Amino acid sequence: MFLGLGYSRLKAQQRQLPFRADLFCAHFACVGALALGNLLALHNSSARAHPWNDPRLTSLPVLLLSSAVMVLGVVMLALACVPLKTWIGAARETSPAGQYAALAGVVAWLLRAPLQSLWFDSSAPDLYVLQALTFHSVQAVLNLFLHGQLVDPWPFVIGTQRFSVWVAPACSGIEGLGLVLVFTIVWLWFFRRETRFPQALLLIPCALVCAFSLNVLRIAALILIGNAGAPEVALVGFHSQAGWIAFTLTALGFSMATQNLAWVRKRAGGPVVAAELNEQTTARAESPATGAYLIPFLAILGASFISKSASGYFEWLYPLRLVAAAAAIWIFRHEYRKLNWRFGWAAPLTGVAIFLIWIAPEGWAHGMGHPLPGQRLSSQLGIALAALSPLARWTWIAVRVAAAVVTVPIAEELAFRGYLARRIMGREFDEIPFSRLSLVAIAVSSIVFGFMHGQNWLVGIVAGVAYAVLLCSKGRIGDAVVAHAVSNLLLAAWVLARGDWGLW
Repeated sequence: MFLGLGYSRLKAQQRQLPFRADLFCAHFACVGALALGNLLALHNSSARAHPWNDPRLTSLPVLLLSSAVMVLGVVMLALACVPLKTWIGAARETSPAGQYAALAGVVAWLLRAPLQSLWFDSSAPDLYVLQALTFHSVQAVLNLFLHGQLVDPWPFVIGTQRFSVWVAPACSGIEGLGLVLVFTIVWLWFFRRETRFPQALLLIPCALVCAFSLNVLRIAALILIGNAGAPEVALVGFHSQAGWIAFTLTALGFSMATQNLAWVRKRAGGPVVAAELNEQTTARAESPATGAYLIPFLAILGASFISKSASGYFEWLYPLRLVAAAAAIWIFRHEYRKLNWRFGWAAPLTGVAIFLIWIAPEGWAHGMGHPLPGQRLSSQLGIALAALSPLARWTWIAVRVAAAVVTVPIAEELAFRGYLARRIMGREFDEIPFSRLSLVAIAVSSIVFGFMHGQNWLVGIVAGVAYAVLLCSKGRIGDAVVAHAVSNLLLAAWVLARGDWGLW
């Protein structure tokens, strides 16, 4: 709310904001203190399975101390990026945007409980509106394909005698709807100068309906796959990937609609009156280099959706990722000749450092005797590989290593550092030198890169920052790619040497 109301006035000031490295270090010290405290609490807790049930960890002094450190860390980060005087001046210049934003936050907090009861309220099952709607929608879809269904309206169990599922509150798609809502709002804000309002807002409910419908089809397809005799594929591969596929399709459809529908997108030379031309900025086309930077990564993403959806604990179609990325890179090889692929000694050294940071949490978990988050998947992958013939096993491993060391570093560096970081700074991103990456561009691209790595999101963000800083300091994409490749190569060697398949 604050950004939406006050961004234009803040941007008009064009301030030069000094970066305080000492306050930034203080912020990381607070983060480290919280992380260390959590690790020690987990290690010393008498309730290992549910450590936060330990009364020593939920006492008032402990909660107050951890909250104080957390608030202090946020304040240190804010002051490191923006001086206190600038914060105060910005609050005055954007008034009353700050008051409206605070009021919106309070209203959202007050509405949280009553609105969440529509999704899940154990004391009032009749209020399971979204869950019940999802359940009955899935039943209607299955009626087209199955007869003699096993249906229990309470507690929302549906399927067949061979395979049935519980449509849990989380299965109602509330997370997907939230993701789509955030994505559509951010997209329209980012492209606000190229979009017609208010008609563009009509696309948001359309995207939400699309996301809900795809979630219904996801649950119905999961039941059909399990009933066909592939329960492991249904529950492990398809169940985990179909939600992301639905979100990706919805986001892609929304972005294409905003870019191509004439009644939504502003176009230069179109039927726009003179007064509107004076008030609004017409959109320029995206850089022709966009495809060369994004398609290799999108090829890997699409191939991973297919290979994971068709797999159980063992992703037997993983070679599809290597083939898809290699084909995309080959198609755009002429465009890549414009980039500087040279590298120096700093690149492999950075790769070694990222590898050590990446395996550090694994060492802590082993040392404290706790199971790793991916232990089950890890053991299943090891068992599946051991069951293969030596030729098939080592062929799959060779393809996995080749992808990790060659195609993945190239595709991800092109997408996150080559495109996203520079696209944040300007539409003609390919004209921005790598050495001029801004702090905001590095931070945003690294956060997105980190969250692409699932449960390893934190070390993924650190890795993204390291690759971006190296790229910015050297001005060559070759340094970032080599650093990325070295860290992946060492990680592959670690996995093969120790059998720690959870890191893959």
